[in-house]
This record gives sequence, structure tokens and C-alpha cells, in this order.
Amino acid sequence: MLEPIADKLRQAKNIVFVTGAGISQESGIPTFRGKDGLWRKHDAMKLATIDAFYEDPKLVWEWYEERRSNILAAEPNAGHLAIAALEKFKPVHILTQNIDGLHQRAGSSQVHELHGSIITVRCTVCDFKDTITSSFPKLPPICKCKNMLRPDVVWFGEPLPQGVWNSAICQARSCDVMMVVGTSLAVSPANLLPVYAKQNGAAVIEINPEETPMSADTDISIRSSAAKALPELLSIFQK
Repeated sequence: MLEPIADKLRQAKNIVFVTGAGISQESGIPTFRGKDGLWRKHDAMKLATIDAFYEDPKLVWEWYEERRSNILAAEPNAGHLAIAALEKFKPVHILTQNIDGLHQRAGSSQVHELHGSIITVRCTVCDFKDTITSSFPKLPPICKCKNMLRPDVVWFGEPLPQGVWNSAICQARSCDVMMVVGTSLAVSPANLLPVYAKQNGAAVIEINPEETPMSADTDISIRSSAAKALPELLSIFQK
């Protein structure tokens, strides 16, 4: 099943990957909606909304500090590295729902973070924004302007960063091949990206160990993990 995908990649002028939590799971980062996902252990509405943050900022920050520590200790896996390696041969853009930065650490240069970054923080009032990898001595952390800092991630009920979303739409509408890896695209508006690709006549290919709600609408659907399938695909592509 990988040979036809390799052929499509060879012919493509612009390749887009849409990635979700599944690709980072093999780096030791739990998914949210899997059977062992973070949402199974925590009430998301108490941790990932702006209302929850203002109601109990210390609790929210304690949870995010644990996640930040886990993510910063993780390493890109073979799936991340294969996508980065493909960039040496073809224009590749990554539209990711992940907030872990593993694509960039693997060497990918064109990464559009739809839901922000957990290692970036911003002020709730002023324009301060910075990448901070160290732990905070006190929670919630406080900005120089004396207001609270928050993770620079998109919480439930918040819009996606408009510039990033516009770039993602542009890439989806102009690609020849869209690879949907490690996500069922259950979250809106990211689930519209394959629609834009299809409207452009692109081939939409899914790689996921489990069948997803979008499997039936893809051109090819591979039941495999990213860390297994993507290196094999790269190897076939290079022949």
C-alpha cells in the first residue's frame, strides 16, 4: 500500500502533512482522546478554557507545567524525522494540531502550529510573548507588568491564530498531496483542511493505527503508526 503513496509523493509539487497527537504518542507524549489520553484523567473543561484559567490559574498552570516537563524531555521519533527528511526532496508544509514543537526539533522548517506552542508563554494583558523552557519558581508565573502569564496555546472556545490559520488554508488549497497523520481531525476548524485539499484535486492520504471518522473520505487509508509507516514510505520514495 505504500508504493502508490510514494508515487504520488514523487509526482507532487507541494506536499502538506496534517498531524495530530498520534504522531507524538510514540515519543512518550499522551494523546488526549486515546484510551490512555489525558482527557481520561482530567476534566478538560476545568483545565483548558480561559474561564478555568481565571477561576484557578495555579491548578491550570500545575497541569501545564507537568505537560511542559514531559514534552521538553521527549525526543522526535522516526515519524517526525521522516517528514523532516522528505523536505530535502520536496516542498513540505506541516499543519499541526500539536503544541510540542517536535516537528521543528526534528528539522522541519515549515511548521504551522494551529493550536499554539506549550513552550511559549504570553501575558494576559500586555504584548509580552517568549519561548521559555525552564520551570517557573512560582505558579502562576507573573509578567513584568504584574499580570499573569499563560501558555500560548489555543484553549476550547478560543479562535485559532488568524495568520496561522490563513496560511494553513492556503497550503491546503495549493497542495498536490495531503498526508493526514495521527489525527482523526475531530476538532473544528482543522477538520476542514482535507476539504480544501479535495476541492483543489489533491490526494488525501491517512496514516493512523485506528480507523477514524474521516477514513472513508480519504483516497488511501493506512492502518499503521507514523513511526513505522513514514520511514518505510521515505525508503520507498528514495528508490
